[in-house]
Amino acid sequence: MAEYNHWMNLKLYGACSQLSNEQLSEDRGAFFGSIIGTLNHLAVADTIWLKRLSTDLSHHRELKALSRLPMPQTLNAILYPKFEELAEYRQHLDKLFLSLSKVVTDSELQQIITYKNTKGTEFKKVLFSLLVHIFNHQTHHRGQTTTLLSQAGVDIGVTDLLALIPNE
Repeated sequence: MAEYNHWMNLKLYGACSQLSNEQLSEDRGAFFGSIIGTLNHLAVADTIWLKRLSTDLSHHRELKALSRLPMPQTLNAILYPKFEELAEYRQHLDKLFLSLSKVVTDSELQQIITYKNTKGTEFKKVLFSLLVHIFNHQTHHRGQTTTLLSQAGVDIGVTDLLALIPNE
């Protein structure tokens, strides 16, 4: 799923690069207003989740870089109003997911992760289930973004996971 996530984000950001910063910032009535708002929301959510996971998976050096990043305060925060900076940050986040996917063990996937949501409520959930949620969340909002791009006249092309599954 980390590979699919990375592949789709490359495609999505490639498609978005066809629009101006003004077009990307235009309020299009989406959950997070604009395309840039939606992309920032994904960056915010991934930053929050990676920082949460880094507490219980602190022995993975891949997650050490997160300690320098501030915790976003709201889910609609605009971390990077400029597309180019956001695209660079997206690459950084995707590299963290890819690196983590190569080192996390089967037993760690069954580990209970304790975290607090943005309202301070504590939860205890299995890491595998949280990762499924994280990647599903990405897919959900990328789907919204592809609709916004389509409405703006930009075709992102094939988005199906099936495209990455090798023929046997």
